[in-house]
Amino acid sequence: MVIWAWSAEIGILFGVGAFGVAFLPIIAIQYRRYGRFTALRLLGAAAVSIYIATLIAYTLLPLPASTDATCAARLQLVPFHFVADIAKESAGMGLQSLVLGRATLQVVFNVALFVPLGVIVRGFFSRSLPVAVGIGIATSLFIEATQYTGIWGVYSCAYRLADVDDVMTNTLGAFAGALLAPTALAWMPTQRQFRATRDDARAVTVWRRWLGMAIDAALFSILGPVIDGAYRIIRLASTGHVPPTPDLVDAVLGSLLPAVLIFVVPAVRRSGASLGQTAVWLVPSWPKPASLARRLLRAASVGGLYGALIFASQLAPIATIAGAAAAVLAAAAVISVPFTRAARGLSGLIAGSTMRDERTPVQTSA
Repeated sequence: MVIWAWSAEIGILFGVGAFGVAFLPIIAIQYRRYGRFTALRLLGAAAVSIYIATLIAYTLLPLPASTDATCAARLQLVPFHFVADIAKESAGMGLQSLVLGRATLQVVFNVALFVPLGVIVRGFFSRSLPVAVGIGIATSLFIEATQYTGIWGVYSCAYRLADVDDVMTNTLGAFAGALLAPTALAWMPTQRQFRATRDDARAVTVWRRWLGMAIDAALFSILGPVIDGAYRIIRLASTGHVPPTPDLVDAVLGSLLPAVLIFVVPAVRRSGASLGQTAVWLVPSWPKPASLARRLLRAASVGGLYGALIFASQLAPIATIAGAAAAVLAAAAVISVPFTRAARGLSGLIAGSTMRDERTPVQTSA
């Protein structure tokens, strides 16, 4: 029972962490797929994250301390062998021991563990009953194979019993969950309902503008280390040495290049929208078709300048001043949104543009 509680705690902890990491991508996907943000679907995504982490914790953790796992009888291929286990454990005992015995509870738990999977696949992702059951079978087979192969060769042999009864009871749980899904998630809006209104234009709100900015900032923060990390790996593989501290090339790859790719390059497109703005269906609106120079001015005035200041903050002579300037610029960009017309923000104020929903028909003068 103690290990079951530990697995639940680990699952919740890592599930919440995974949802936190995926929070912005999930919202961006929601906007592009459904045309708007929905709190209920976001809550469902959080539940899915926690469930997946908990499923992994219960089926694969804890791992052995050594890669030399103790090898024993690790494969059970006799269907309904759990019946004999229950009978053996409860022999000569009362009804309470039969119902509450470890072997019985293990079977019940294996069924219950996959009930949410059936609910999620059929109710949250709107898949059919056969698909939900099929995913239940495939997931259970993958888990048992992972256990039997010692996580596909990480361990010298199986570190848990791979049991055909587990596949059977897991599948039963997924089937039960799929049957319950229409009732259990009757309160959850379906994907079909949202897609019906996906192309309806909606108001440009401050929160929506901030979300687009947050997505751009997250992309900038992630892309820089990824590009620079790849560069250092390639350099280490080719020369056998990398500087212990970042140099000028690292600064360029970690700040200037991401700023160009995320803020400046998208401005070449006719809409001039950044990646974050595109994710939430927002585009700059101009009194007349904007020239490339005007679109680049808008992109470089805040996003591009911020990347340049981050780059300068890595240069010793002006690091402190540039870092402070970057912080001030970021704060001004965020604060300016609710105080400018149509939530245009600082870049729109500089370049003379406002913001509109991408699905709003463009009004042209005669």
